[in-house]
Amino acid sequence: MNLDMLNEPQREAVIHTEGPLLILAGAGSGKTRVLTHRTAYLIEEKHVAPYNIMAITFTNKAAGEMRERISDMAGFGADQIWVTTFHSTCVRILRRFIDRLGYGTNFTIYDTEDQKTVMKDVCKRLEIDTKIYKERMFLSVISSAKDELIDPIEFTNRAAGDYNKRRQADVYREYQNVLKQNNALDFDDLIFKTVELFKLDAEVLNYYQEKFRYIMVDEYQDTNTAQFELIRLLAQKYKNLCVVG
Repeated sequence: MNLDMLNEPQREAVIHTEGPLLILAGAGSGKTRVLTHRTAYLIEEKHVAPYNIMAITFTNKAAGEMRERISDMAGFGADQIWVTTFHSTCVRILRRFIDRLGYGTNFTIYDTEDQKTVMKDVCKRLEIDTKIYKERMFLSVISSAKDELIDPIEFTNRAAGDYNKRRQADVYREYQNVLKQNNALDFDDLIFKTVELFKLDAEVLNYYQEKFRYIMVDEYQDTNTAQFELIRLLAQKYKNLCVVG
């Protein structure tokens, strides 16, 4: 495999395949080139099976571009590599195993409009004056809680003694109940529920740890707690994690 078009630090990052690796790179410094070369190197030189490699990007567009570049370089079998975003990864995992959390695998993913509709009903049911407490505020609080992996029970415990927080806790609990009854997840649930699944089900976690022996994450500085925990759990076994920040 030809690494001549890479500079020394890039080459070092490509051939460091075992154990954790942090790449610090500014815009335009060829980080995507490093990740694509690294993937090709794993397959061609290290004989890693393509389906044991996972690359996570932040947008579908970036995932598409990376997939194309890996295909051009690695050729055969490149389509078996998971090059996807955090949310697409989680959807694929949950479509297979969310029944272990008591949801149907044919769950619906709610968009912003669906969320607003549910929140309107929840506020009405809990007799909350939406002139004072805006539905948007509740949705934003719930979203932040999920990013921090705080479920309704934990949220309620933390709210003790604070009237406003207790109202938010009631809304959060009711909102999640409605989603579950409708066999639906919102966008933040995708990562939240995957982490929950991994923590509750050692068999499922082990399956994906074995599958993704080499994990790469682009734009790692933008990850939140839920995303960090997802990657931590997946990489726990083999520790072959490469992040670009």
